[in-house]
Amino acid sequence: MASMKRPRLSAVKALAKFRLKLTFTDGSVFTVDFKPLFEESPGLAPLRNAKDFAGVTLTDGEGWAVEWPALDIQIGADTLWLDAQAQNAPDENTRIFAQWRARYGLTLNQAAEALGMTIRTMSAYGTGARPVPRYIALACKGWEAEHGRAS
Repeated sequence: MASMKRPRLSAVKALAKFRLKLTFTDGSVFTVDFKPLFEESPGLAPLRNAKDFAGVTLTDGEGWAVEWPALDIQIGADTLWLDAQAQNAPDENTRIFAQWRARYGLTLNQAAEALGMTIRTMSAYGTGARPVPRYIALACKGWEAEHGRAS
């Protein structure tokens, strides 16, 4: 998979059961299920109405976000990318790492600093170029416990 400097979207489509089909500018396509996101983010509660959820559009510009104009809700492409990586991870360790980054909105820089690793290594884990080792998944859980929000 080609990596992007910052994720941007070229298309978005609402699907049944509160899912979005996201097409990123690098050609990758992911489906993100919003049902678990509703539980994590109370601000998304208005999207629980299927008709309103279907009103999603790309924001004007270069694909930096999606929005529901009638509800005044926007979600950045970078956040959706992290959610897509977390939900579509090939293994448990990668899923834990991606969910950790998504839950806290951590940039590669912040994740690297939190885990005492290089940005390059964080990027390799995030793009799937390298598998996430078990000790990294455990370190994410430890960081989360230390910061008061264990999952």
